[in-house]
Amino acid sequence: MEHSLIGKRIQRKEDYRFLTGAGQYTDDVELPKQTFAAFVRSPHAHARLKSVNVEKAKKAPGVLAVYTGQDLADAKVGGLPCGWLITDVKGQPMKEPPYPVLAQGKVRHVGERVAVVIAETLEQARDAAERVEVDYEVLPAVVDAATAGRKPGIHEIAPDNTCYVWALGDKAAVDAAFSKASHVTTLEFVNNRLVPNAIEPRSANAAYSRADDGYTLYVANQNPHVERLLMTAFVLGLPESKVRVVAPDVGGGFGSKIYLYPEDHAVTWAAKKLNRPVKWTAERSESFLSDAHGRDHVTRAELALDKDGKFLAMRVKTTANLGAYLSTFASCIPTILYATLLAGQYTTPAIYCEVTAVFTNTAPVDAYRGAGRPEATYVVERLVETAAREMKMDPAELRRKNFIRQFPYQTPVALLYDTGDYEATLKAAQDLADVSNYEKRRAESLKRGKLRGLGYACYIEACGIAPSNIAGALGARAGLFEAGEIRVHPTGTVTVFTGSHAHGQGHETTFAQVVADRLGLPIEKVEVVHGDTSKILFGMGTYGSRSIAVGGTAIVKALDKVIAKGRKIAAHLLEAGEQDIEYENGTFKVAGTDRQKSFAEVAFAAYVPHNYPLDKLEPGLNENAFYDPTNFTFPAGSYVCEVEVDKETGATQIASFVAVDDFGKIINPMIVEGQVHGGLAQGIGQALTECTRYDSDGQLLTGSFSDYAIPRATDVPSFGLDTRETPCTHNPLGVKGCGEAGAIGAPAAVMNAITDALGVKDLAMPATSHTVWKKLQEKNHARV
Repeated sequence: MEHSLIGKRIQRKEDYRFLTGAGQYTDDVELPKQTFAAFVRSPHAHARLKSVNVEKAKKAPGVLAVYTGQDLADAKVGGLPCGWLITDVKGQPMKEPPYPVLAQGKVRHVGERVAVVIAETLEQARDAAERVEVDYEVLPAVVDAATAGRKPGIHEIAPDNTCYVWALGDKAAVDAAFSKASHVTTLEFVNNRLVPNAIEPRSANAAYSRADDGYTLYVANQNPHVERLLMTAFVLGLPESKVRVVAPDVGGGFGSKIYLYPEDHAVTWAAKKLNRPVKWTAERSESFLSDAHGRDHVTRAELALDKDGKFLAMRVKTTANLGAYLSTFASCIPTILYATLLAGQYTTPAIYCEVTAVFTNTAPVDAYRGAGRPEATYVVERLVETAAREMKMDPAELRRKNFIRQFPYQTPVALLYDTGDYEATLKAAQDLADVSNYEKRRAESLKRGKLRGLGYACYIEACGIAPSNIAGALGARAGLFEAGEIRVHPTGTVTVFTGSHAHGQGHETTFAQVVADRLGLPIEKVEVVHGDTSKILFGMGTYGSRSIAVGGTAIVKALDKVIAKGRKIAAHLLEAGEQDIEYENGTFKVAGTDRQKSFAEVAFAAYVPHNYPLDKLEPGLNENAFYDPTNFTFPAGSYVCEVEVDKETGATQIASFVAVDDFGKIINPMIVEGQVHGGLAQGIGQALTECTRYDSDGQLLTGSFSDYAIPRATDVPSFGLDTRETPCTHNPLGVKGCGEAGAIGAPAAVMNAITDALGVKDLAMPATSHTVWKKLQEKNHARV
């Protein structure tokens, strides 16, 4: 009987732990002699630090120490590094201002860390933090990305607040195509800033041991080895061998827990100073102020078409807000992960994109679920939908007219798509959405006084980040491989060690499915371990929907080595030639005979090597592998959204939402559906409810859930989901990745539906009831 677990809807192994309250998150870690930290944060967006007086705080009950930026400077603690170098249009490196752990000389955004107070209890630390006296000289704040270049510089190294001006594509060819175009569609819009808001706030708990001069940092993080590398090499100047980073259960990340954060380094440094563990966990208000935000682009985009609707060229100019400092991967989000996706699913022959990245007195901006790909998809799909309406063409047919149909396909913006079938996902989405009967539904809505609209979005994303040689050529300051280890125990059970990290994705199940399927074992015999640098090989962590495509492939390569050695052992045990040994469904057997040994028998023989050719074959059955992909993977899909809008109030209800995705080979459909559901909810949140707003002084106006509206259950419909499969051609599993898709395609689909319902070209995200109502009033007044 064939043993296959790939494609099975297996319940998540980790869920019992979480549902019974047995999960262990960083804040759950209590260490002997535990102390607690509270940070003094700037109430100003931009100010000079005239003085920081900590004497009253030091005398407060329970206080053990108070440290300022000067203390860390005296100890030669470095600043936080940026992991990606962008070279500007003039061939010059981007501007990289210092990013101190605690502010030195100036503060540059509300919530920046000025001092840290450490006490016996959290309450004592917080009380003492209020006694720190800071004298600020308030300076004008730079908040708006569009005008930042005309304001005084917030960093000496960037007097016009420009980090870089970067471009991709053939400008001359694009300009020539536009000059010959029969039709040009132009849009200007803001891709609204978002706060990630993982359910678990950031947390760090650091301990120091005098016995071995070693540190242990428990931290809510998506890539513990990267945290350790950057912390030791650039900030604290420690040997890597002296630092252990443990990322236990992590309650969501969405990109916001990839990065180095000052709090992690402050508590680690302080742990040695005090010779006691130091813990800090963010309040939700601190998360709003200091977690890396996402998106925040101001864009002008143009699409040139011939008279028949064939795309001739695209021209995009974007100003990207980086916030006050360069977060770990901030520089590559509006460049490498944005402009390279502007081809979308289409054969547009010429594309040119220019990006100006600016500093402002706001929280740093970095990757948030999708990371550049949602912004690119929004540009492309809003342009395509608008062009169809302007040219009186069916939006789906205009897309079909321009679909890529032959693979591999080299885009004009650097990427080489290996495979895809965009017609298949679009047709399936139309069928599932019952588009053919849409006009009937629209008429019924009109009878009830409602406006109904339909919108498409056909997205593509680059995942499986990334081939290290390509990434390195584009400015990455690290490799982007992944590592896996297969440890077979004497009884035949298996432990998998992976450099990928799980924070909601279900890796303990999907990785176990891959291993159990490959070895022909029950899934219960496979355990997956991640998140501890003292246990796992150096790996790059989880982001960019890379875990199964890159981490899973590393595991498969290690499995291949285990099976290869098992064949050697079985050949000895069965007194046969190695070339005659076959492995299938957990059994090594001699081809053409009934002579066989189970996987468990071979494993036992590996560790109890009696009558074993030790001169030819070493004991043990433990293999590891590193995998560096040769290309990105390219998940793609088609989304169809229908909305109803109340003409009197502007209230918008999503009547239906259909998503048909091509994720390549699917390991566990149930987990994939969960990932798509979550991504869609976040994408719908961006389109309808979420927006981060600062006032002109740089004060965060949306600093709590009272003001920042994440979507509620009533804001999202019951989704219609389906998949089509074109396996990836360059990894053995044929997988592509699924974690970000929903957040990439949903905003454009929703906004295309709403603008269709209103009969307007432009509408700002989020399309709140007030925003939609105002647009309706403008349209009505224009008719008068």
